[in-house]
Amino acid sequence: MIPPEEIGAVVHLDLRSGAAALDTAPALRAKVARQLGRAGLPEPDHPLFLVVDTPAGLTDHQRQYELLASYRALGEVRMLVLLVGSAPGVYGGGDEAFEPDRRLVRPAMLRASGTALLWAGDLRSAATALERPEPDDPAALAVLVDLLSVPDVFLRVLDDLASLPEAVAAPGVRLLEQDLPPEVRDRAWRDALTRFAGEDTALGPDLPAAGWSAADLPEPLRGLVAGRGGRGVRHREAGGVAEDAYRACADALVEAEDALAGLRAVPGLLRPGRRIAFEADLDRARQALDDYRDLVGTALHSGSGSGTVPSAAETAARLAALGLRVPSAGGVGERIGEGLREFAGKLLGQGLALRAVARRFTGLAGRVEPVPGSALLPRLAEYSADAVARRSAAADGPLPEPAAALPAAALTGLLGALWQGPFLPLALVVPLVFFGLAALGAARLRGAGRPGRWAVGPWAAALGGAVAGVALAYATDPPLWLSGTAWPLALGAAAETARRLWRTAADSWAEGHGTAVLRRALDGLDALLAEAVREHWAADERLYCADAARSVAGMLRATAAAADAEAVPEPERPTAPGTSGTEPPAADDWLSSSSALETESFPASDDADGDWASAYAWDAGPTWDEPAEHKETAEPADPWADRTAGTPRWLDRESGEGGPELVATLAGDLTDAAVVAMAPYWGAVERGQAGAHAVRRTEGRVHELLSTARRHLQRNGVLAPPPFAAAHRTRATSASLLGTDPQRVAELVGADADRKAVVQLSSPEQGTLLNRDPEAAVWLRFAPEAVRGEVEKCWRTSGSGQPHEALWTASGRYAGLIRLTPLRMGVVDTVRPRQSPDPVDAYERRDGDRW
Repeated sequence: MIPPEEIGAVVHLDLRSGAAALDTAPALRAKVARQLGRAGLPEPDHPLFLVVDTPAGLTDHQRQYELLASYRALGEVRMLVLLVGSAPGVYGGGDEAFEPDRRLVRPAMLRASGTALLWAGDLRSAATALERPEPDDPAALAVLVDLLSVPDVFLRVLDDLASLPEAVAAPGVRLLEQDLPPEVRDRAWRDALTRFAGEDTALGPDLPAAGWSAADLPEPLRGLVAGRGGRGVRHREAGGVAEDAYRACADALVEAEDALAGLRAVPGLLRPGRRIAFEADLDRARQALDDYRDLVGTALHSGSGSGTVPSAAETAARLAALGLRVPSAGGVGERIGEGLREFAGKLLGQGLALRAVARRFTGLAGRVEPVPGSALLPRLAEYSADAVARRSAAADGPLPEPAAALPAAALTGLLGALWQGPFLPLALVVPLVFFGLAALGAARLRGAGRPGRWAVGPWAAALGGAVAGVALAYATDPPLWLSGTAWPLALGAAAETARRLWRTAADSWAEGHGTAVLRRALDGLDALLAEAVREHWAADERLYCADAARSVAGMLRATAAAADAEAVPEPERPTAPGTSGTEPPAADDWLSSSSALETESFPASDDADGDWASAYAWDAGPTWDEPAEHKETAEPADPWADRTAGTPRWLDRESGEGGPELVATLAGDLTDAAVVAMAPYWGAVERGQAGAHAVRRTEGRVHELLSTARRHLQRNGVLAPPPFAAAHRTRATSASLLGTDPQRVAELVGADADRKAVVQLSSPEQGTLLNRDPEAAVWLRFAPEAVRGEVEKCWRTSGSGQPHEALWTASGRYAGLIRLTPLRMGVVDTVRPRQSPDPVDAYERRDGDRW
């Protein structure tokens, strides 16, 4: 038995014409190689030959059958001979006459194991009794050949024939074909290709920054993007040059902040030395910041040499000399190729188009690629002495006044001025406090605008409050004890308000002239240094990952371009001989090409006998042998007649208009094809060989698989998954793909099927040669594997019997019944070929010459 995984395509040979050209083994092998090669198939280990011949051709083509039986192959050669037409009548001795079909003469080599004969004397393609098609009507023969070309059906028929006497039988069939009209199929195919490729937005941004995050990546890539091992790790070595420089600047800033704290206190307002000490500490902090800035600049230049890019080890050594530590990569680059493959599979599995996936890979390359130190140098200019001075000047503006300072000053002035007579000068004490604050503050905070401007408002409010207090005292004549109690309270409140005003003014002045600006500059420099060190973490691995990601993006875009090219409608082909020319250009059925295994993109075969399948082009018009005079007297044409013209009566065609999931399913098949085509490419990525050669090879595989997908769609329909379809995908139902009902398939193939609907493909004369025992016939029920679940569900729902011997085929087009009826004993005559240059016609031999 041939293993299922080794079953290949069925090779077609028509010996009714051009058989003389196949009289040598090289000629036969060349013809077979052309059919298989143009279909993109290799030489099979177990060849399957479907030969079409006539009964008389069995003896006329003995040389060809000998070559087929001895075809050189690793495994077993299997051959199914489909005989069409009647056997010639012969005359024996005397006056005994033999009517046609009385005897089938078979050469001895066709009695070997793995060889069987199927004799269809009349294909019974007439839909009505008035039609007179030929017994080997091409339209009907095309359907029968198409059915027997399904490897599952071929092998099952061959095995069933082997169980019959002489391995010869006459077929009876009833078929149901469920498929899409050619124009619907082609339109869905083009739409699926367009969806699969995606829109070309190469001129737009590759990937928005907010469109994804590192969490969307597989672990090997997530670590590279997020800088695992680089973030959260101390980048300055303890006791190193960088740590000492940073610590010196930080300590100087701490001292300056301590001096600022002294300046903010009341003694700082009264003593000019506090301002001098603060400015000295501030100058030391600026110098320390300049030193640290120089060190950061040296570190940024360490990543670039004079005209060459230093290696990761050299860069790490330079940074180590500065007291900086580059975290270890920790083997993060060992699974880059695996991570890229997983990322691509995840995106494609989500149904994203190829160009959308390519944009994500381009974005990944931009995020994972290390930034050289030279690219960070422009940011270093933000922390130069001039830039810090500009920021200090920008922060140096009018000092703020607390919102509550004016009412507080006015209230304290009012309370301190409730005096009359000789005590009236005490009313000026509170305004003098605020006036002194303005004068001393202007002297201490030089460069803070006009002297005392920040305290003018409180001083004026205190003076106005004092005037109001004096007026109130003269108007109300308060007792002396009340004025004496209010005055110290007003004086204390004025001192506290002045202290708060000074502290606020000092803080605001220091923010523009000292510690706050320098602290931000130090933090920015340290963050820049940390980023520079992180960029050197796993630099080689990240650079390789970025290059590989860009290579994958280029390969995906090339694949999308191949899909776009495949989606372009083919130019209109010339009408095949023998057809009416009424078929639309999109009706590129496999039988209209030069071979059932060949695609229409290849030139026609240059064999002298031509290609037999080209004669089987389906015709929607009148039959080719219809006499011209019949057309003149024929009745008006029925508008529905063209739907059944050329269709044998044992075939029911059900054409769907396409279901809602048709395009999505075909696009999913194309995605599976891309995944299979890219499988060898990921090995090149893992080996570090993802260059132009690997991309070109992948493009070639993509073209091959796209052609395979198209041929599979034309040959097997949309229901059957292509050979490269992912096993985990659940295929849509026939209703969702074709828009057809599986109930008809269930009724035709079920155990309760009406066997009387089977049409015996035999002429009346041949019918007398069949075995009359009904139990002698062998029945074959078959249906596409793609609808098996639906059909079995229909059987369970209806309560009908489920045949256990049903054959579930890989093809998704045909379902039905085949009856193999053996011939009566003595009808088949097996003879040995004569070893003579001029052999005698086997039909003129006597009975004594039988094998």
